[in-house]
Amino acid sequence: MTANVLDHSLRTIATQLADGSLRARDLIEAALAHHDPALNAYVSWAPDMARRQAAAADAAFSAGTCLGKLQGIPISFKDLYGVAGLPTFAGSPRALPEAWTAEGPLVAAVRRQLGVIVGKTHTVEFAFGGLGTSEHHPVPWNPRDRQNHRAPGGSSSGAGVSVAEGTALVAFGTDTGGSVRIPASMTGTVGLKTTLGKWSVQGIVPLSPSFDTPGILTRTADDAAFAFEHLGGDKVPDLPEGTSLRIGVAERFFWEGTDPGIAERVTEAMRLLEAAGATLTEQTLPGCAEVYEIYHQGGIVSAELYAFLSGHLPDWLETLDPRVRQRMDDGRDLPAWTYLHRKSRYAALAAEAAAVLEGYDAIISPTVPITPPPVAKLANADTYARLNLANVRNTCVVSFLGLCAVTIPAGFDAAGLPVGLQLIGAPGREAQLLAIARTIEVLLAKADIWSPHA
Repeated sequence: MTANVLDHSLRTIATQLADGSLRARDLIEAALAHHDPALNAYVSWAPDMARRQAAAADAAFSAGTCLGKLQGIPISFKDLYGVAGLPTFAGSPRALPEAWTAEGPLVAAVRRQLGVIVGKTHTVEFAFGGLGTSEHHPVPWNPRDRQNHRAPGGSSSGAGVSVAEGTALVAFGTDTGGSVRIPASMTGTVGLKTTLGKWSVQGIVPLSPSFDTPGILTRTADDAAFAFEHLGGDKVPDLPEGTSLRIGVAERFFWEGTDPGIAERVTEAMRLLEAAGATLTEQTLPGCAEVYEIYHQGGIVSAELYAFLSGHLPDWLETLDPRVRQRMDDGRDLPAWTYLHRKSRYAALAAEAAAVLEGYDAIISPTVPITPPPVAKLANADTYARLNLANVRNTCVVSFLGLCAVTIPAGFDAAGLPVGLQLIGAPGREAQLLAIARTIEVLLAKADIWSPHA
């Protein structure tokens, strides 16, 4: 095993494991050695379980059996996913009933391939928050600033940290309004939000069945493409650097109020794309301001969370994080006719957005408009509410319009924190977005703006 094995691409690591030049046990020990308890990525850290799984992967390799490209790869799961042998808290102060440890199809896919589960990562309680805070558990520390405790992004708050610290090469999260893309953007990792229904949500504690989607976080776009393909996704095409891409530049809504350096980095990446042969034109996505305003009013996510908790976990209502409770209560008393009207309006706007995107390979925007704030600053309820709402603006509208998206790092903002670049695609276009993301990643590395191990 080379000393810098974790610097290799997922593709290279999988090849080394398969040809015997790397043992799964050595890979896992390298990953476990990167665990920093102070960063608090995990609610359930399982090194002994991981070692047993790595030994099983090595035994299969030794017998000439490769059950999948994720065999031997260290993987984390957000603590909404049921994982046998590990409790599910869903960000709450106590473990949910044992039924919520049952494994769904995505965990089963990892198990079938003998992927190595290293633990379960922290989440905002019931996934309802975009900054990554919690009243019940210590808030994960964004590893991009080791001096100041900054927000890791939410709700998959530990997922990005697990990838950034090196304990997981693939982290599973969920994305209802940005909960994969926001932590990926804030921790300088790559995040894929899949189209609703692309991957099953079975075995995952729900927030909003209307919008919940599983997703993954990885170190690079190429790692994301590799993992996506081997989790049953479509083949990600290779795009020559000079390929003529049709890129829409998202309207002003996505750029307003961005903190210093964020819009600038995304614009630099756009210029690199243009120089490489892409055609960039301004394009409006229908309904962004409207769906964002509905969300601000409580939307339908709040109502669906209340329906789930009151029906399945009523005892958990009294112990809810006050910030989660306040947001949920905003939609608790939503009249049925209003709920149905909003769902109908979302569907109509989603159809319009999908039609617009048929003319583009992707639409580009900043992922998150703000610099990760210090956690201490979020102690003030009004500050938290204002920053949380701003934080989810560019991601939630994509979810509510039924689209898929990828975020990749595009450099650093004026505060020295990562900037996320969001690529938005029509439903089912994940493979195309990942191909474009991979192209931009190469252009940014050549321009010395961002390298995968920056």
